[in-house]
Amino acid sequence: MSGMSLQQVSDKYFDVLKEIGNIGAGNAMTALSQMIQCKVDMRVPQVKLLDFSEVGSLMGGEEQIMVGVYLGVEGDINGSMMFLLGTESAKHLIGKLMMGMATEGEEFSEMELSAMMEIGNIITGAYLNSLSTLTNLKIYPTPPQLTVDMASAILSVPAVEFGIFEDKLLLIQSQFFDEVEIDGYFILIPDLESYEKILTSLGISVDL
Repeated sequence: MSGMSLQQVSDKYFDVLKEIGNIGAGNAMTALSQMIQCKVDMRVPQVKLLDFSEVGSLMGGEEQIMVGVYLGVEGDINGSMMFLLGTESAKHLIGKLMMGMATEGEEFSEMELSAMMEIGNIITGAYLNSLSTLTNLKIYPTPPQLTVDMASAILSVPAVEFGIFEDKLLLIQSQFFDEVEIDGYFILIPDLESYEKILTSLGISVDL
């Protein structure tokens, strides 16, 4: 594994990583649909390998206020995962879960934050469960943390944690909608050794 980089992994195995992203996002949206008891449609996710510095711009600017759910990934693979979405999208989902009880504006009540934490917990759990089933690897999420802040501030958490080793991440942009279109962003950041484990578990010989 010495000298291996995420750029090399992406160049050779991007289609596989993209399929993993599609399956994970699809399972997450199914879980969301069941949770809010409403049909949720999803466009084909856009899977991109980006520098940390590029991600904020993709989400509408580094200063845009986002809601982020962040958790660690442990077990056979190690790393972290995030789910981010804009405040209006978050309010919409919270309103669905709380039967229209969400407040207006960008401020969130304690009850709303609790509801958003539960939404994030369910959909990131569904994403990781699908990855575990697909790869037959043991994957355990740590308790999630939720924050409402500028995109750049939220992204600085994994950047600090993993930027020493790797400055790129795999981002899955999932547009989903009921009567309102929502942009959600899954960011999966396994360490490099975990990428090899994931690919090997799928019967792919990693040769870099």
